[in-house]
Amino acid sequence: MKLFITLIILTFISLSLFLFLGRGDLTQNSKRQLSDNLEPKPYISVYSKEYNNNIVKIKDRVLLDAPVIKQFPELPRGCEVTSLAMLLQYKGINTNKMTLADKIKKNSVHLKKEGGKIFWGDPNEGFVGDMYSYKNPGYGVYHKPIKVLAEEYLPGKILDLTGRDFVELQTYLSLDIPIWIITNTTYDELPDSAFEKWYTPKGEMKITYKEHSVLITGYDDKVVYFNDPIDGMKNKFISKEKFLAAWKQMGSQAVTYLPE
Repeated sequence: MKLFITLIILTFISLSLFLFLGRGDLTQNSKRQLSDNLEPKPYISVYSKEYNNNIVKIKDRVLLDAPVIKQFPELPRGCEVTSLAMLLQYKGINTNKMTLADKIKKNSVHLKKEGGKIFWGDPNEGFVGDMYSYKNPGYGVYHKPIKVLAEEYLPGKILDLTGRDFVELQTYLSLDIPIWIITNTTYDELPDSAFEKWYTPKGEMKITYKEHSVLITGYDDKVVYFNDPIDGMKNKFISKEKFLAAWKQMGSQAVTYLPE
């Protein structure tokens, strides 16, 4: 009887030790897994279907050495084609702002003001107005005609990133590819008073005469870098918060090219 009781006690002690030690190992493993989950990652990864279905490392900081070109004095309203010239020249394409200004599709709708309303062309269809002189009315051009023109130089390799999140633009910047975009001349979100309504053959649209185009050349955690055709400043920088607000307000328009 004593032997039986002794065996029961030993069994109970062994089982208790097993459970205690096992629980201790589980606790250590859980702590280790939690620590791994909290460990900061060296970069953010995104899936880019355009880039051969590869995972691209998003760099913490990018600053590219892209050529800077002034739009003045020849093209006072030619910021879009001038920024495109920077993009294509960075790629090694032999072209210039004047050639692109001549080639960009033009919108043939003439300005008309009637009954307190403005009737004019759609910059998504081609350049609106006069690019070469302030003596005549003019506006600009948006991403669609820019993409079409860029395709003449890099057929099948031009990518329209309009409407994408900025992290997708960072993907291509991290691959050392600059990006053409539409913003405004303040590089910050504009008040509603800075916009007016147009009536185009395809419907109403809001525009601002502060519309502008630059070439994004980099970023870090605080700012966005860009080449500005207005003053010819290379790698000018503005706070990321302001820059992205202006870019999004203008429709998040962006065009670049695919990597090799």
